[in-house]
Amino acid sequence: MKEKSILLIGLGRFGRHIAIKLHEMGHQVMAVDRSEARINAVLPYATNAQIGDSTDAEFVSSLGIPNYDACIVAIGDDFQSSLETASLLSELGARKVIARASKGQQEKFLLRNGADEVVYPEKQLAAWTAIRCTSDHILDYIDLDGDYSIFELDIPAEWSGRTVVELDIRRRHGINILGIRENGKMNMSVTPDTVLRSGNSMLVLGHERAVRKCFRI
Repeated sequence: MKEKSILLIGLGRFGRHIAIKLHEMGHQVMAVDRSEARINAVLPYATNAQIGDSTDAEFVSSLGIPNYDACIVAIGDDFQSSLETASLLSELGARKVIARASKGQQEKFLLRNGADEVVYPEKQLAAWTAIRCTSDHILDYIDLDGDYSIFELDIPAEWSGRTVVELDIRRRHGINILGIRENGKMNMSVTPDTVLRSGNSMLVLGHERAVRKCFRI
């Protein structure tokens, strides 16, 4: 994976977790927050950090916005500041602005005012929790654009010992098997001859209704 340079603004719990993950992935992180305490908490995971006001055009301009591969606005407790920051980043030539929304109506305002993408953690986690807890067979869930989703599911007992081509779920249900998890490790090299085994799980992509019908969820 190519190393990227990320500007991360807002170092609350959400921003701190982003910094930790970016650090684990080997990316460079410039962390920005008004709070010195929050800056200090993230220093082990940041390449550099500055205390400052992300709505101050002079300060933000000094960060060299066009040099970052992406700018993440993770401010969660001050929507006005989040909106102003996203707009300012766009005006200063940011390549990509990803902003956090904490309410449904915030998403459209952010997209209209500089954000290229919006993440809505509460909504996404709510969907994951609702789907995950209503079936014993769903191990993980990722909602994609439109009606398509990725599910990690237990391999049905009746499928054990059969190959991907024998099951033919792509033609019959429009569902693609992306990977097989065995002994805790995900194998993404799935071929038509891959044999499925009960006790393992698989990663599947498809229309949500098709997945529900196929696996009787």
